Amino acid sequence: MPYLTRAVLPAGTLSRTPQPTLPSGDGLVLRPWRTEDAPAVFHAFQDPAMHQWHIRTADSEDEVRGWIAEWQRAWAQECDVQWAVADAAGDRLLGRVALRNVRLGDGVAEVAYWTVAEARGRGVAARATAALAHWALDEIGFHRLELTHSVHNPASCRVAGKTGFGLEGTKRSALRHSDGWHDMHLHARVRGDGV
Repeated sequence: MPYLTRAVLPAGTLSRTPQPTLPSGDGLVLRPWRTEDAPAVFHAFQDPAMHQWHIRTADSEDEVRGWIAEWQRAWAQECDVQWAVADAAGDRLLGRVALRNVRLGDGVAEVAYWTVAEARGRGVAARATAALAHWALDEIGFHRLELTHSVHNPASCRVAGKTGFGLEGTKRSALRHSDGWHDMHLHARVRGDGV
């Protein structure tokens, strides 16, 4: 049975080219993950603050190398797109930014990010999110990007606000963290919002 609407983005929109490196223009670069990033990612996931907002832990660098291999394959599968956020001058890992749950046909994806402890409070998450949103909405042609975070995470709420993701509401008891179920704020940015 045919669809009544055309796909916003056809299959192959991402996978037909290699994953790009995205400069942020302000000292950061969003680049594809490399196997040699594993020690830095493992170190980042030893931070107790990371466990507060993320449901995954890292038991070894080998496990992290497996994650990186998954992240690299996900570009070709067009389901998730992950970038390392690095300092443009020295390539030091500062965090990760991603489009998750990509639905090309609808032109929708969810933005996710984390930063290493040393990068927090320096605007890294906001600058990386802004660069990713510009690329996804203005260059690729996504229609809508969503950003969710625990209502107990005011730092992520500030990132959303600084990057033009308006608060749309609260998803009740939407994600289980190690301390129980969390309500999640839902923010979104739509192509043409003028941010």
